[in-house]
Parts: sequence; structure tokens; C-alpha cells
Amino acid sequence: MEAALGLMRRMPPKHTETALSALLSLLPRHSSDLLSQVDQPLQVLCDIDGGKEFILCEYNRDADSYRSPWSSKYHPPLEDGTQPSPELRKLEIEANEIFAIYRDQYYEGGISSVYMWEDDNEGFVACFLIKKDGSKTAHGRRGYLEEGAWDAIHVIEVGPEEDGTAHYCLTSTVMLSLTTDDESSGTFSLSGSIRRQMNMDLSVAEGHLCNMGRMIEEMESKMRNSLDQVYFGKTKEMVCTLRPPAEVTQMRMPES
Repeated sequence: MEAALGLMRRMPPKHTETALSALLSLLPRHSSDLLSQVDQPLQVLCDIDGGKEFILCEYNRDADSYRSPWSSKYHPPLEDGTQPSPELRKLEIEANEIFAIYRDQYYEGGISSVYMWEDDNEGFVACFLIKKDGSKTAHGRRGYLEEGAWDAIHVIEVGPEEDGTAHYCLTSTVMLSLTTDDESSGTFSLSGSIRRQMNMDLSVAEGHLCNMGRMIEEMESKMRNSLDQVYFGKTKEMVCTLRPPAEVTQMRMPES
């Protein structure tokens, strides 16, 4: 099981689904553990009743059906599907509305979904999801990428309130893949994933949504900087070392 998880951590996101399917056939006894611990590229389904798309993941799945955050109905229909409490459902609706605004401001479109459920420690868990397809034929507004996807998964465990404060544990995963194919850049493909965790004890005077929103915003900023430095920075350094620009090559050539 440890070897399987180690392999999946090193697998490019665009090949995750194929690799996970192969591992499930090899390790059927560990299927539940693999499905719960391995993050896959997010899939999308349309809520016919709500008229909006929503994101599919393990956190809104019950059997083979997925619950929509807009109508709270399962697709395909499931009569006894798990539902959050009325109080938590109200918070979930508000979170989806606010997170949609955050998504438009930071991502210039895309799809977002928020799911919440009670845990065994008298608290609750919230999952914030964003999927941005940057391909020319999808949500990409700039048109630079032939194919491109950004999948962000933020899971926050919220402990019970004590003396006006609560403990928040945020686990964030970002999966990035992009492909270019034009005359200026040629054919280039880059993909990878990154995971980080943050723990904080915060006052609940302003509400849970404010605290969770600040944590997600801070975490995404850190992860974007890390991706820029690690993936793009190192890739640029390697490319420039192997294939230096023409002006650098001319400067290094000895004079005849």
C-alpha cells in the first residue's frame, strides 16, 4: 500500500486515472484506501434541477451517485443518500455563493463546488473545489494553451468551538497540467501536483466562512508561488542551460 501511494505521488496528474485503475485491479483489497487517499483530476457533471455544473469527488459521492451542492440532490437519483444537517446545509449554500465570487476574481471563470458534512468529533469538514480548464476550447480566455487544467482541492477540518475559538486543519492539493503547441513556444508539456497543510486556532467571532476563506486564500497564494518557483523556474533554468538563447550563444562564441 505504501509503495502504491508513493507511486501515485510521483505520477503526472494527466496519467493519474489510468495508473489508479491499474492499481485497483492489482490491489482490490485496498480499493477503498486508494480511492480515499489518492487525489484525481476533478470531473464535472451538470445539475439539471439547478441548471449549473458541479464538481465530482470522493467527498460528495455515495455509492455510485454524486450530490450537487446547488440542489443537494444526487445524480443519478439516490433515495437514501447522505445529507448534511439543515444548519450545515445552510452554511454550505452560503459558502458556494461566496466561493463562486472568489473563483471569478482569482481564476477568471472555471467551476467551483463546496461540500460540508459532520465528523465524529462534534465538528464538521468542508471541501472547497475549483476546476479551471484553460484550454482554447474551454474556459481559457487568453488562448495561450492548447490544453491546460488547474484542479484545486481544499479540505478543512473544523473542530468544536471552545471559549470562542475553533481549531482549523487545512489540507490543500493542486494539480496542474498544460500543453502548448504553436510556432513561438513549440510543443511543450508540463504537469505535476503539490500538497500542503496548515493548522490554525482562530476566533469564530466573524464566522467559520471568514476564517476558512482567509486560510484558503493564504494557502493558494503560497502554493502558486511554490509552483512558479519549482515547476516553471526550474524548468526555465534547465531549458536555458541545455538550449541557451541565440544572443547568449553569440556572446560566448570566440571572435575570428
